[in-house]
Amino acid sequence: MTSTGCQVDVRWSGPSSSERPSERPSSGASRPAERDVAKARDDLAALRVAPEGDGDGYSRERFGGRWKDIDRNGCDQRNDILARDLRQVRKRDDCVVTSGRLHDPYSGRDIAFDRSKPAEVQIDHVYPLALAWRMGASRWSADRRERFANDPDNLLAVWGVPNRQKSDSGPAEWQPAAAFRCEYGIRYIAVARKYALPVTRADRDALRGFLDRC
Repeated sequence: MTSTGCQVDVRWSGPSSSERPSERPSSGASRPAERDVAKARDDLAALRVAPEGDGDGYSRERFGGRWKDIDRNGCDQRNDILARDLRQVRKRDDCVVTSGRLHDPYSGRDIAFDRSKPAEVQIDHVYPLALAWRMGASRWSADRRERFANDPDNLLAVWGVPNRQKSDSGPAEWQPAAAFRCEYGIRYIAVARKYALPVTRADRDALRGFLDRC
């Protein structure tokens, strides 16, 4: 990010290079239930492994309207996810989240959210849209792509800095902070399984490593 006025340029360099694969999450990290980890291992073993295709024809618009109200509760998906993932939430008109605090799962930092600075907290697709396109979503119906893009199982409120660094990378190319890798792996695998999306061999190996942290 570039400084503007008195705004401070904050960067996140990613997980420390000194971390070892055998590290366990800190005591403050959530620990998924053993049954969830076991299911993720089974689901990962069942996922098809395929090479990554090209991105020809991809655009965000191919995944339909942004933040559609798919559950028809009167609130768009962005505000639903902010309300779900933030603490100390304040709203306007029952839907629009105006402020709150996020414990960012990707970096472990606490981030203040204010609607006047929407880029500070973003909604990430755990299984990125562009990667999904390259892995087979290009052949889906428009309705299926829109459901995928707005599925709360595939959405997380996160700090904008690591989200921009993650971009459309898979698990082999980008990893969250150590304490969240187990849960991240479980989420990623669940989405891939739900939509019958394959994974590359490198991403499969990375996901196995994430589950080994649980």
